[in-house]
Amino acid sequence: MGRSSGTGAKTSSAPTAPPLLPFQCESSTSSSSATSQSFTQWRFSPPTPNTTTNNNNNNLIQTNTNPPSPPPPPQIHNLQELFHISEFQLSTDPTSALNLLERSLVPNPPQEQPPCPPNLMRALTANLAQAKPATKILFALCLSDANRRVAVEAGAVSAVVEAAPDLDGAPAERALAALELMCTLPEGAEELRAHALAVPVMVTMMAKTAARGKEYAIGALAVVYGAAGAENHYTAPPEEVARAVELALQGECSARGRRKGTQLLKTLQQLSQAEIEASETHAHDGN
Repeated sequence: MGRSSGTGAKTSSAPTAPPLLPFQCESSTSSSSATSQSFTQWRFSPPTPNTTTNNNNNNLIQTNTNPPSPPPPPQIHNLQELFHISEFQLSTDPTSALNLLERSLVPNPPQEQPPCPPNLMRALTANLAQAKPATKILFALCLSDANRRVAVEAGAVSAVVEAAPDLDGAPAERALAALELMCTLPEGAEELRAHALAVPVMVTMMAKTAARGKEYAIGALAVVYGAAGAENHYTAPPEEVARAVELALQGECSARGRRKGTQLLKTLQQLSQAEIEASETHAHDGN
């Protein structure tokens, strides 16, 4: 048998770095006494260092093109301590405070937790449009019933409505998911219905977001138009909103979003018919 020749040392091929995994999400369902809605549980892939690969005959060499980054500060698992430190830092170093909250709350949001201090929640909602981690933190907090109430009382419903047009992609979806969670509380739903921009903003978000964003925007519109027996003064006629929903359902949308949209269309059609009948009755009485 022939023997391989060569003076170079025999090397084994080092495994190449795995490609960066796409953004992943799962769905879970949260319910209140009046409604059951779905929300996205966000998971983030761990960062993978950028590498270059040189292939020279049988030699495979993997090199890191970036210098090693310093390790991030440790997470704080004691939530009361976390809230206290973050609330103090927000007045001096908002970026560090938000990063600390993100590292500690987002990976595994605890379902049972002490409520977030109102001042911290207000500072968080004030940064929704300016700071990327803010929507992650708000959503993680709103997975807790107690924090939903704190968020509603801190004005987070209005803050999301007003910040949403400036958000895109995953931050927009997280903000809308947090909004729908807050609307499982009667006070949150009422605040959304009372906001003059709620309907036009949600219609805009249906048009600009991907499947999950459409689902949450449709859910918010269902809150506005689905209050049985409530005396609502809509900022947009039901038939106009119905056309926007139909257009949104023609594009990319989750299966749950399509079910919500179909139910919302039925509600809007009923409201439109009721308005027509009321108008005809009023005209008849005037003659």
